[in-house]
Formats: sequence, C-alpha cells, structure tokens
Amino acid sequence: MTVIVGAAPIVAAADRNDENHTPAARALTRLRERLIIPAPVTAEIDYLAVQRGGRFANVPFLDDLAAGRFEVECLTREEYATVARLERQYGGQFGLADLSVVVLAARFRTRRVLTFDERHFRVIAPIQGGAFTLLPWDEA
Repeated sequence: MTVIVGAAPIVAAADRNDENHTPAARALTRLRERLIIPAPVTAEIDYLAVQRGGRFANVPFLDDLAAGRFEVECLTREEYATVARLERQYGGQFGLADLSVVVLAARFRTRRVLTFDERHFRVIAPIQGGAFTLLPWDEA
C-alpha cells in the first residue's frame, strides 16, 4: 500500500516543540507502506524546517530523501492541468502543495494521506471517489 505525505507531519516529527510531534513521530515510525512526497511538498517542508529550526534544520530531511526513506514524485503536465482544474473547481482554497497530494493519491490509487490538514482533506474528495483516510487520525 502507499501513503501520500503532506508537509506538516514531517515538520512536526522533527520539532519536539510542535504540539503534533508525538503523533507525527509515532506515525512515521509505524508506517511500513511506501511513503510518497509530492515534489512541491518537499519545498514546503524544507522552508518550514528552516523557519522553525534555523539554519541546517532541513538537513535531516534532506538526508532522509537521500537515503530513500521517502520517494519524491513530480507531477506530469497532465497532472498539473488537473491541479489547475481542481483549483478552479474548489475556488482557489487549496493550492499546489495540497492538490499535488490529491493528484498523486489518484495516480497511486490510494486514499491514505499522512497529514494534519483536516480542514482541507476532509472537504476535498479524492479524484477516484470516496473519502481520504487521514493518518494518523483515522488509524484503527
């Protein structure tokens, strides 16, 4: 199985002062599935890590990428067109990072998303139908 990963859990897992540090770190330790981060989300993680932790706070994430802990996937031209369509459809409330998660979830035929962004991912429907399973909150 595959999980598409958003920015907040990665940043929270690295920041012991984040209120979601424990659930983020626990989820990343427990998940054995393929973890895919959309390329636009990697830039968001890099930026947030440095903003919160200072210079070099992004290096552990970069090391994880280099070690293959996460797979990074770029969007195709057609998928960018889908992002643009969804952005118009939902009135511009999501943005590239969130919509890249939606599009890659469709590509990899999964509804499992590691995110703390319930406000967005409880509203937007997966392209393939149904509802997203938001980890770690929806774990049984």
